[in-house]
Amino acid sequence: MYGVYVPNHGDFFDTRFIAQLAKETEEAGWDGFFVWDHIAHPHYLDKPFADPWVHLTAAALATEKIKLGPMVTPISRRRPWKLAKETVTLDHLSGGRLILGVGLGTHPVEFSNLGESGEPKVRAEMLDEGLAVLAGLWQGETFEYHGSHFDIAPTQLLPATLQKPRIPIWVAGIWPKKGPFARSCRWDGYFPLGGIRDSRFLVPETFSEIRNLAMEKRGNEVPYDLVASGYTTGTKKSEESAFVQEFADAGATWWMEAMDPWMFTGAQSQARIRLGPPR
Repeated sequence: MYGVYVPNHGDFFDTRFIAQLAKETEEAGWDGFFVWDHIAHPHYLDKPFADPWVHLTAAALATEKIKLGPMVTPISRRRPWKLAKETVTLDHLSGGRLILGVGLGTHPVEFSNLGESGEPKVRAEMLDEGLAVLAGLWQGETFEYHGSHFDIAPTQLLPATLQKPRIPIWVAGIWPKKGPFARSCRWDGYFPLGGIRDSRFLVPETFSEIRNLAMEKRGNEVPYDLVASGYTTGTKKSEESAFVQEFADAGATWWMEAMDPWMFTGAQSQARIRLGPPR
């Protein structure tokens, strides 16, 4: 499967433009369209930021087949019951095409500056509890939860998710940090990235290692997505197809084209999307 993920700020603030990008993503033969979830960023403080759920709603209405989702949502700065309603609504609106990408988040400007916890350990606890609350509320049945950060009396939220048994959850994190990987093995997929000091993107050999470790923890029976990402130009089809195939051979189930704002303007991203995936 081949997807793209785009920022939600700067050139990508305009929701009409996002809807057009999503439409062209589907028309060009990609399989997924994903949007960053930032409300601010230390490198782009002078740029306008859009709400990712408004963007994704527009993308859902502009498309019919491709998968959609945030890449990624830090649950620790969202109320999980509000997120439950947003995700269920979008799941139904899209006809069951939503994938929920989650992670810790990183930048103080989005956390401690706004009164949220800046401690990674606390955010990790809130992420795990938030996922448990989401999975419970998504069922459409009476659910209660008593944790360190969230306490819910018996509550039923309708409707349940359109997708069964629920909306798929991908966990993003820096490899080889143990927490995000272990969390991904409890859910449906892993989006690993390199550390700040290393290459941001990982090599196929690393995906083979991750796949083997995941299979040890999960077995082979339950589907598990492993997401690779990077850059291709769309102009060297056979060469770039072979490059991406190396990741697939190593166990990756998705290739995600990174429309990073330090690499691409909105117009450049649109041009790349129109050239189609590196099949």
